Amino acid sequence: MTHDRETVDLTGEEFYDEDDLEELDEPDETAGADAPAGARPGGGAKDPHVPGGERLHKVLAHAGVASRRACEGLIAAGRVSVDGVVVTDQGVRVDPATQVIRVDGSRIIADPDILTVVLHKPAGVVTTMADPDGRPTVADFARRHLQAHAGDIAHPERVRLVHVGRLDTDTEGLLLLSNDGELAHRLMHPGYEIPKTYVAIVTGRVEPWAARKLRRGIELEDGPARADRVTIKDSGPAGSIVEITLHSGRNRIVRRMLDAVGHPVTRLVRTGLGPLRIGGLGPGRMRRLSGEELAALQREVGL
Repeated sequence: MTHDRETVDLTGEEFYDEDDLEELDEPDETAGADAPAGARPGGGAKDPHVPGGERLHKVLAHAGVASRRACEGLIAAGRVSVDGVVVTDQGVRVDPATQVIRVDGSRIIADPDILTVVLHKPAGVVTTMADPDGRPTVADFARRHLQAHAGDIAHPERVRLVHVGRLDTDTEGLLLLSNDGELAHRLMHPGYEIPKTYVAIVTGRVEPWAARKLRRGIELEDGPARADRVTIKDSGPAGSIVEITLHSGRNRIVRRMLDAVGHPVTRLVRTGLGPLRIGGLGPGRMRRLSGEELAALQREVGL
């Protein structure tokens, strides 16, 4: 088996599923109409209606929830809430930049300036917003993405994407960049540790006992560490391919665990983060999360 960086593809169909993306762009049939007096549920301090705001079903459709007609059905069925108030009237208008909108309890990102993207970080790129040594950083990729997609953002000059968590300089793979503060906070908070999946090329033939030991747990210098799942994808005298999933986000944890069982890592790619998969996204490429991916990620951290 050959483990040359140029010939081993760690993002093939053996490990990943492709994600389908949908974009909705329907004409506005209600622009200019104001909400009738009887369309404001609740009333008083809890009234979510914002005079001069956008129609709720239009906001939901633009956020990628469904078509406008289907969103009207969701509202009529009582499945939509705004700032904690269930809304059933189609005439309600909202401010997507300031109000919390949920469908079936899941938060909907309706503000067009809130953006979360996935980057396939190449090896050698530093996970910082600036580097005094002049090395390439993830901030360089964030700026390029914003420039390329400025037309899809309401106020691109206000958007600043920052990395959510870190990957070692030599580690490749899935890294989120976002300006969604609440989502980023929960993803990085120890109380919301979500599973992370890596594919590693290591030296030597990995025997089944090593995988069992990693699953049972091993003692490192900063405490015990345990993998949720370990799969030996290929193994030979020259090296092996191992897929490992774990919850810990400690520094260089995968490299240290594999080194502890006698198999130093020569290449490491993060391929999954919670429900997200890197799929066929090539090194250095970026894409915005789909509505389904974002909803799944929010559920993972209780949003």
